Amino acid sequence: MLELWLRRLEMCFGGGGNDELLWHMDLKHHASGDYSIAVVQANSSLEDQGQVFTSPSATYVGVYDGHGGPEASRFITNHLFPLLHKFALEEGEVSEDVIKKAFDATEELFLHLVKESWRSRPQIASVGSCCLVGAISNNVLYVANLGDSRAVLGRKPLEGHVNCPVVAERLSTDHNVGVEEVREEVKALHPDDAHIVVYSHGVWRIKGIIQVSRSIGDFFLKKPEFNNDPLFQQFGYPVPLKRPVVTAEPSILKRKLKPEDLFVVFASDGLWEHLTDEVAVDIIFRSPRIGVAKRLVRAALEEAARKREMSYEDLKKKEKGVRRYYHDDIIVIVIYLDHSRDPLYGRSEDDGSYSCTSAPVDIFSLNAGEADL
Repeated sequence: MLELWLRRLEMCFGGGGNDELLWHMDLKHHASGDYSIAVVQANSSLEDQGQVFTSPSATYVGVYDGHGGPEASRFITNHLFPLLHKFALEEGEVSEDVIKKAFDATEELFLHLVKESWRSRPQIASVGSCCLVGAISNNVLYVANLGDSRAVLGRKPLEGHVNCPVVAERLSTDHNVGVEEVREEVKALHPDDAHIVVYSHGVWRIKGIIQVSRSIGDFFLKKPEFNNDPLFQQFGYPVPLKRPVVTAEPSILKRKLKPEDLFVVFASDGLWEHLTDEVAVDIIFRSPRIGVAKRLVRAALEEAARKREMSYEDLKKKEKGVRRYYHDDIIVIVIYLDHSRDPLYGRSEDDGSYSCTSAPVDIFSLNAGEADL
């Protein structure tokens, strides 16, 4: 009986087992199915954030992969969904315009914060975040993204294609100059700059600085008032710049959900560095729903350890910060699509209508606090 009670607690409040840098929430409900979340921390400060908002009529999913610090991803966590919900109510429905409006407003609000604080903290102008958002409403799925976090659909194969039980279909675009198409797009936008994209130490980067071409924040690569200021140049960045080299224009996909659509996995690039789309979808398909996001994170960590010729048990002994040499922060959210489910199924028992689940701001501190109890 006690074991069952502890299991239910873990399902509700998450935990990382014996890995002090891992947190997960096994299973919760949304309007048309279940969802699962898991996060592992590698950096000294967790830069990946994620959340799921549920209501009787809509489900929102967010994965925010920060870089340069945690400020941008944490800011998005606090502002994007309220803006998205507000604009959707004003327009009467979720739409591509509503999503873009929420992205634009979040970017502007973060710019305001940076302008207010950058004289005392100049480096905040170099903080940014990828931003991947899914919205499900009226049996339509929207996927919007900036950067290289990724959404992948798992669906049944089409009739006549039964050589595999599940098919992986990528729903987002990786805005990373490591992708040749993206690299050529950036070059075409800056024809007078022979060094707009630089290859160094096996990696392509814009101006030798950043791999992603779209993000929230990174204002020193967008606004001349930051990168031309001597206060900022003291940090040694190869600026000034004549014009923005990174944008906040999201790619947005709209998809009418079909009976063969089974689930969508939303994850930061730390997962996709170690697992292919097909492997991730196959793991979800073959696994029980409870703890499925944690299972994906574990698979990525085991692969990261294997690449370094070590075991996951040895990897778990590495401290935050040091762990970053072995893998990135990783956040995974798996959304199941149960088309026959009653729309009222996802209602929270607490308030009858809405709920929002967010990953912890810092996994190490959370688990250390639990250990002290």
